Amino acid sequence: MNQSRRTPLIDSSLAVLSKGYAWLPDRRRRTTAPVVRARVMGQHTVALHGPEAVRFFYDERHVGRGTALPGPVLSTLFGHGAVHTMDGQEHRVRKEMFLSLLTGPEAVAGLVECVAGAWDEAVESWPGRPSVVLFDEASRVLTRGVCRWAGIPLDDAESLARDLVAMVDGFATPGPRHWRARRARSRSEAWLGRLVEDLRDGAATAPAGSALDVVVRHRDADGQLLDPHTAAVELLNVIRPTVAVCWFVAYAGHALRLRPDIRERLGEDDPAYAVAFAHELRRFYPFAPFLGGRAVTDLEWRGEPIPSGALVLLDLYGQNHDPDLWDAPYTFDPQRFLERPAHRDELVPQGGGDRTTGHRCPGEDVTIALLRALGPRLARLEYDVPEQDLRIPLSRIPARIRSGFVIEAVRVPVSALSSGRATG
Repeated sequence: MNQSRRTPLIDSSLAVLSKGYAWLPDRRRRTTAPVVRARVMGQHTVALHGPEAVRFFYDERHVGRGTALPGPVLSTLFGHGAVHTMDGQEHRVRKEMFLSLLTGPEAVAGLVECVAGAWDEAVESWPGRPSVVLFDEASRVLTRGVCRWAGIPLDDAESLARDLVAMVDGFATPGPRHWRARRARSRSEAWLGRLVEDLRDGAATAPAGSALDVVVRHRDADGQLLDPHTAAVELLNVIRPTVAVCWFVAYAGHALRLRPDIRERLGEDDPAYAVAFAHELRRFYPFAPFLGGRAVTDLEWRGEPIPSGALVLLDLYGQNHDPDLWDAPYTFDPQRFLERPAHRDELVPQGGGDRTTGHRCPGEDVTIALLRALGPRLARLEYDVPEQDLRIPLSRIPARIRSGFVIEAVRVPVSALSSGRATG
């Protein structure tokens, strides 16, 4: 085998941790080969890029996802036994539960209405506060809204929001953030597991058709109900991604400061522009750096062999900033999505492929709809942006604004509230 096709001797795991989102795009720029070869966590790793690679990656005849997720990611972000660990028919049956909850106009509209209502309630208190950290406040708003929609009783939105954010914030790093994420998941799984048991014992009730009701009654491909722990895991996989939209809400504040000319247009009642703004937020700002799977057999990609069992990475951040796909990729410009549609396998902030049959995030429609509702609401607010650290280090996974985006002297015009409620 050609030396370039052998597993590199030097492990890149530390480089991934230190360079973050830049690691894979930098490696790709340094090679003329159609793939990047590396050793990550001691494994032969092959990284792919581009729309054709997306389709290759999401073909279950090529790449399986179930065995590729490392234990630390399952113990923090997804949970052991989650839908993300499954392939084939078992995956399709479990994922159908998520699709029934998170896709379709009625399901999405119901969730957006609950979150928008929670936002409007929260915003009315902001003028009386010395400052608001947009990231933190958005996480609480999203937690209250999604739990209200899901039928999950909620006593302490602040504590749950903190735990849900911790699960996302600590999945890709060793050290304190990671251990906070593990503790947060353990607490949340125990709480929801008890709730599932109470529902099945008749000690509690769930609103008919709610996410809580659907998950508790779901039967897997083997015809069995989910055990309480797995049901708790999947309930978290319904509400946690919604709360993770707080990353994009904070990025929206950052974008409006970066491009103040956009604010007035976004504040207008123009759904097409609000969706374009949402797409550009997801393209421009860092969220997931790459996805991982495992070659299910000996493969070949553009003449390059990929041995069975190799770790296969799909470069998301690099593709969303590829000059061959995007004009001026490091310029924030929602207009680009008014001039051409967001093609499925080109724009991949939350993965690619067909969400009905593959592993593409089933909550992508929810993310777009929430940003469509909350972006204009934020644009219609009046506030000051004090001096603060607005850097977004790409060495940190997941990246986030260091200050969380602080706003002061918030003013809520009557037109902002009335317009927001009318368009939610």
